[in-house]
Amino acid sequence: MSLQRTSFIFRIINNSKRSNGETKLHLRQRTTTPSGAILPEPKRTRFGFVGVICSIVIGLLIGITSSKLMVNFLEEKELFVPSDDDDDDD
Repeated sequence: MSLQRTSFIFRIINNSKRSNGETKLHLRQRTTTPSGAILPEPKRTRFGFVGVICSIVIGLLIGITSSKLMVNFLEEKELFVPSDDDDDDD
C-alpha cells in the first residue's frame, strides 16, 4: 500500500511542470484523448504466452548446463567431494 502511494507521489512530481511561476500538473489520459475520443485498442502480441514459455525453458536449460559444468569442475579440482567416511555408522 505504501509502495503505491510513493509511486503515485513520484508520478505527480515527475508530471508537474513549472511555467511562469505556476505549477501545472500534466496527467496522461489512458483511455481517451484530450478531446474526449476513445483511443483504439492496443496492439496484441501474437504468441505472447508461447514466447514466455520458450524463454523460461531456455533459461532453465542454461541454468542446468552451467550448474552441471560447475559441479564437474569442483569434483575435478577436489574442492567439493562428498566424503565416504560418514557411512561408517554401522
